[in-house]
Amino acid sequence: MKELDLTQGNVINVLFQFALPYLLANVLQALYGGADLFVVGQFDDAASVSGVAIGSQVMQTVTGIILGLTTGITVLIGIATGARNYKEQAAIIGSSVWLFAMIGIILTCIMSVCHNPIASVMHTPVEAMRDTRAYLLICSLGIPFIIGYNVVCGILRGLGDSRTPLYFVALACVINILLDFLLVGGLHLRAAGAALATVSSQGISFMTALWFLHRRGFSFPFTRKDIRLNGILSQRIVTLGAPIALQDALVNISFLIITILVNQMGVIASAALGVVEKIIVFAMLPPVAISSAVAAMTAQNYGAGLIERMNRCLYAGIGMALIFGVSMCIYSQFLPETLIRIFTGNEAVVAMGADYLRGYSIDCILVSFVFCMNSYFSGQGNSWFPMLHSLIATFVFRIPLSWLFSHIDTTSLVWMGYASPLATTVSLLICIIYLSRWKKKLSSRKLLSV
Repeated sequence: MKELDLTQGNVINVLFQFALPYLLANVLQALYGGADLFVVGQFDDAASVSGVAIGSQVMQTVTGIILGLTTGITVLIGIATGARNYKEQAAIIGSSVWLFAMIGIILTCIMSVCHNPIASVMHTPVEAMRDTRAYLLICSLGIPFIIGYNVVCGILRGLGDSRTPLYFVALACVINILLDFLLVGGLHLRAAGAALATVSSQGISFMTALWFLHRRGFSFPFTRKDIRLNGILSQRIVTLGAPIALQDALVNISFLIITILVNQMGVIASAALGVVEKIIVFAMLPPVAISSAVAAMTAQNYGAGLIERMNRCLYAGIGMALIFGVSMCIYSQFLPETLIRIFTGNEAVVAMGADYLRGYSIDCILVSFVFCMNSYFSGQGNSWFPMLHSLIATFVFRIPLSWLFSHIDTTSLVWMGYASPLATTVSLLICIIYLSRWKKKLSSRKLLSV
């Protein structure tokens, strides 16, 4: 494994080196759902596209919960790595194995049993109900693979290795695309085929990751005796990860509620929303990857007591994220149709999706600030504040505004596109105020600086 020491070297260069593999891995991982939607859009009708779009949104919520929880692993290992506490590193890894095995069993059972009610709650159009249910059930059975892969990646990134996870997800992406064309294009299995392709590729990726860890091991002592459930460490992982998981879950739930509102406008609006959400997923990958790198780098420098370096990491992360966010927003204002047509040739879907994307893309700029600030706080073990301001933005602004805008014009998604950036603006203002106070608190501590 190639591990970076995130406490040494030029901040911008180190952050970029760590974030780039993370970004590429996230791009490839997003191709799971993107490839599903693309292939289904080429071979099937709007009902199948809507089924995959709705099903993948639900699974994205589940994945967000898993990612949030595994962030607790990354942060704890990062802090232990910065402090050169190898015994604690091993204990955290061993406890994580048991903790997430139990979480995997629980989530799989819940989603498998509840996939039908979930499809109904989503107000799925009648034409897309069968495809949505099939996609949800099959993907729910693959949750253990999603958890296993993200646990391995969370461990590696906490240790400073963001490159190895890239190889795992690249393998899975290639397999997923090939199986999509075989099962959807060749065997015409519609949404079920797309789900089978996704689950199969995730399973292969996870098994490859386990084999790699078994063969290569770690740079510190780690044996089977370390694989045991440590109550204190498990509690710390959950304490750090749960607020992030809840935050991601609630934000995704807000998007599901928006989907419910739009689904009542018909299958064309449902398909348009689903396509734009996929585009936004890709557009958000750079700030997500960069902010994740900020969290890992902050954790290691916090563990080492390097406060000034930690602050420079935040500013560097925001600057990098803005490059992508501003570019995406500008492109979406002038050529949104070109992005929609990647996923569908239905002109009605293209027109409605373009209107929605113009407003929504403004969020790409705003999240460049908010994501990095959230990671800065989480990397220091403060994951509650990101959750609290996200709750305020989601339930006080995003959902009410979406409901209000959906009633202004029931034949268009123009107004609804502005609900998300308006809500994110609220989060940003809260973060700016809190950050100034947090820095004063840090400056009062006698820590080393670089």
